[in-house]
Amino acid sequence: MPLGTLDRDPPPFFRQGPSALSKLAVCSALALFLMVADARFKVMQPLRVALAAVLYPVQWLALQPVTLVESSSAYFTTVSTAETAQEQSRRKLSAQSLRANQVEQLELENNRLRKLLDLSPRLSAPFKAAQVLYDAADPYTRKVIVDKGLAQGLALGSPVLDEFGVIGQITRVYPMVSEVTLITDRDHAIPVLNARTGARGVAFGDTSTHADALELRYMAANADVAVGDLLTTSGVDGVYPPGLPVARVEKVERRVDAVFARIYCVPLAMVSGAEHVIVLDPLNAQMAPRPAAEPAPVAPKRGEAK
Repeated sequence: MPLGTLDRDPPPFFRQGPSALSKLAVCSALALFLMVADARFKVMQPLRVALAAVLYPVQWLALQPVTLVESSSAYFTTVSTAETAQEQSRRKLSAQSLRANQVEQLELENNRLRKLLDLSPRLSAPFKAAQVLYDAADPYTRKVIVDKGLAQGLALGSPVLDEFGVIGQITRVYPMVSEVTLITDRDHAIPVLNARTGARGVAFGDTSTHADALELRYMAANADVAVGDLLTTSGVDGVYPPGLPVARVEKVERRVDAVFARIYCVPLAMVSGAEHVIVLDPLNAQMAPRPAAEPAPVAPKRGEAK
């Protein structure tokens, strides 16, 4: 065999390309270039869109078992929750029906007694429905904004309540909205009546214990107040009609060195989560005006005949 015809290339076993370090450097530079180009010019965005479109059916098929299991679990949970809520609603409806019958009977007896004693009937305040739009911007106060104002006939000082009790009263009225100061505001005070003992007091907004709380102040240290007592509006302020639920006593602290007891209360109304409320007309708008004061008799001057 002629020598010129021999293959002088090394066999495949001995062939060597670029070194591993060179390959690492080239790949790292290429990767860095692609990352910078994608971050600046979004060159890989079309590729991502294409890959997402191609892989979407695969992802959808892979997620179907999980979705089926979650849907089945949610269905059975919803059915169980609905049955429990229905049972609770039936019990509550039965209790409310019984209470409504008792209230109707008590109202009839009350009207008969008032007629017997020749007392004036209780005032019934007309109301308007409103919706809470948002909380007031001031973070140091407890106020909300409702979607009714002067155009709908709302007046300053109108009581506001939900289905559970008193929320507050209107302190600012605008043409289309109104500002409601909640009973848990530190500058708000509401006269209350202890439904168990009949003792009157004044409840102030208090946030020292938790976000939504009241404090029954200026009650003597030996006053008959117990945990669980129901506080209702007394009606002596001319703003709130009497008998509206306000709060329930949560904690009573009596100290030997203090004249007054520290009484903390929890409002019954959904002060923080109410969405729909009722606005009553102010009680003083329905009350008879105060009689005008009679002028003081003028003393006769000296020397004049009496």
